[in-house]
Amino acid sequence: MELIDLKASIRTETGNSPARALRRDGKIPAILYGPDTKPVMLSIISRELEDAMKKSKSSQMLLNLIVENGDKASHAVMLKELQVHPVKRSFIHADFYEVSMDRKIKVMVPVTTKGKCIGVEQGGMLQIIRRELEALCYPNYIPESVEIDITDLDAGDSVHIEDISIENVDFPADVNFTVLTVLSGKVQDEDKEGEEDEEEEVTDAEAVAE
Repeated sequence: MELIDLKASIRTETGNSPARALRRDGKIPAILYGPDTKPVMLSIISRELEDAMKKSKSSQMLLNLIVENGDKASHAVMLKELQVHPVKRSFIHADFYEVSMDRKIKVMVPVTTKGKCIGVEQGGMLQIIRRELEALCYPNYIPESVEIDITDLDAGDSVHIEDISIENVDFPADVNFTVLTVLSGKVQDEDKEGEEDEEEEVTDAEAVAE
């Protein structure tokens, strides 16, 4: 995964008033922290963060945070939390979590599918049970998504977590849970028939009552 550059500056003032002043200047307060990093208060330009997010191809954005304070110091970080104004949708505050490139981390990766499913073409329905999966990998190996080929899946077939394999990525799980399944169209037809039978019974009962 490519590290996207983002500049940041050290800030010394805290509180609502300095934060509002930053936002008026097109910046937002931010904080950098991590398991081996003491919290550092920062400010970043909102537009530059927005541009960096547009460049990212993954939901887990990996950044090269360049902190300018006389000397420049670079930190490999992930955007841990981004607060957004509920009405204006403008950025309010950002949390950056420093990661070590030689240490595995846990991330949530979205599930996607490819191909036309045999079971669906025959009247079944694809049900994605887990939209995201927990992955364990080094930061530079974070996948953009977990893509599952559903082409050969027939009605009643399922894909479990142990069926998924991606190079340099582990999926820690205590239980071999189902990620997605193809529901049979027959089950849906039987449900509809049952509903129609119930409607007929009600109609017959109403006719007798009259």
